[in-house]
Amino acid sequence: MALSREQIAKRVAMELQDGYYVNLGIGIPTLVANYVPDGIEVMLQSENGLLGMGSYPSADQVDADMINAGKETVTAATGAAIFSSAESFAMIRGGHVDLTVLGAFEVDQNGNIASWMIPKKLVKGMGGAMDLVAGAKNIICTMTHANKHGESKLLTECSLPLTGVGCINKVITDLALLEIKDGAFHLLERAPGVSVDEIIAKTQGKLIVSGDIPEMTFS
Repeated sequence: MALSREQIAKRVAMELQDGYYVNLGIGIPTLVANYVPDGIEVMLQSENGLLGMGSYPSADQVDADMINAGKETVTAATGAAIFSSAESFAMIRGGHVDLTVLGAFEVDQNGNIASWMIPKKLVKGMGGAMDLVAGAKNIICTMTHANKHGESKLLTECSLPLTGVGCINKVITDLALLEIKDGAFHLLERAPGVSVDEIIAKTQGKLIVSGDIPEMTFS
């Protein structure tokens, strides 16, 4: 079975380390805030000027003035700081973000990412993605492995306008966890019930499969 959005977010959360400053992009990445493992402290950053973002609010916690970059209401953790967008981007551009998690339309085997426009179809606007992929020390991309037509989104070379070059370290899709290095996707884990053969069939870029590939666990 392919992973749900929540399961992808849970697997990303397992990559967090104590003391990290983490930027969460719009979409699946924002769900990571709900699954920070017990026993570690991380500071989640939203590029609109919140450092110390908490989980999504319950109905009685909603504050319409407390939002993330996707304009969703959020909570603030103990010790949070609120500042201007200019200061937020100074933090990003200054290399003070340990991990960025963002979505993409395409990723290729050289770590290039296309995430902001599909010519003649969709222009989301680049937002802060170009700054984030240039300034963060470690970048994880979350996405579906293939598009709605069954075509791979993990490619030999991105076909869409690039957001960043040679910057993606890992990809967590609805089928697998992969590391990008040495010009290839390296399969590390597969979603429960998903075969290696299915992942191979849906990966257009160069894929390295070494030994037995374990199924993901979420504990």
